[in-house]
Amino acid sequence: MLILGIESSCDETSIAIVKDGKEILSNKISSQIEIHKQYGGVVPEIASRQHIKNIAAILQESLEEAKVTLDDIDYIGVTYAPGLIGALLVGVSFAKGLAYGKNIPLIPVHHIRGHIYANFIENEVELPCIALVVSGGHTNIIYIDKDSNFKNLGGTLDDAVGETYDKVARVLGIGYPGGPVIDKMYYEGDPKFLKITTPKVGEYNFSFSGIKTSVINYVNKMNMKKEYFKPEDLAASFQQKVVDILCDKVLKAYDEYPVNNIIIAGGVAANSLLRKNLKEQGEKKGIKVFYPSMKLCTDNGAMISLAAYYKIKNGYKKEIDLTLNGIATLGIDKI
Repeated sequence: MLILGIESSCDETSIAIVKDGKEILSNKISSQIEIHKQYGGVVPEIASRQHIKNIAAILQESLEEAKVTLDDIDYIGVTYAPGLIGALLVGVSFAKGLAYGKNIPLIPVHHIRGHIYANFIENEVELPCIALVVSGGHTNIIYIDKDSNFKNLGGTLDDAVGETYDKVARVLGIGYPGGPVIDKMYYEGDPKFLKITTPKVGEYNFSFSGIKTSVINYVNKMNMKKEYFKPEDLAASFQQKVVDILCDKVLKAYDEYPVNNIIIAGGVAANSLLRKNLKEQGEKKGIKVFYPSMKLCTDNGAMISLAAYYKIKNGYKKEIDLTLNGIATLGIDKI
């Protein structure tokens, strides 16, 4: 089974071809990071225009690398939500055109499902499991039962964890995106430098606004007093607090829900401290912790192909032949 996956929810245009849910034949990604750096974050209008500019070329490159043609494709999977609406429309419209033109069944895919199923390409994940979803737009703990049903246990009440990294990076003057830079700075600073209060929210919910504000207030105070501080110390204190909270919450979920594995999903799954600490703490409890390789952490078409594959495998039928129907009908599919 060959599934072509299309991802355009934010600032990466990606098209992949995956065989039988395991073998990645191609996974071409056109990143817009350098374009958006000058603005300190993603500009939706610019992102949409770049998707329009790049998507046909990315398709051609992906087909050539996989050494297949559209006539060989069995299904097309496409991200329909969540994301920037203009960016999503580019991917969905392109997918619908291909599906109609080549009479290929179209599978609408939830972006978060894609991130979660990225773990299944390289790891033997056993269900039930718990997924910690950490990205620029999402922070959730999701329980997946043995029948692949998803239950959202909790999420962020304000900023997503990746968004918080970017905002703290902006205050520290280290540019966009902030996650990779702060992760490197952590190892050059003192994690105990700044005492940051842990937000008191529901057992599986998150709040990062106060953590971000603690860093901002400290920077403002030092600037007003014209006193020097070491940015690496603030970065280390910030990252330590965030990772501690993420690990504590997901391990608490493990204690309540009998699962076989814990998986990390989303762009922040690339964070080295989160990977290390959660794996070590999981091993102490006798639980296996999985995370995708670095190339599969950020948005990519392969994860969309995988999510479409598992939809089919799990008996998904209701919208499998959707081609020219309105985009609104895609909204009925939940995480």
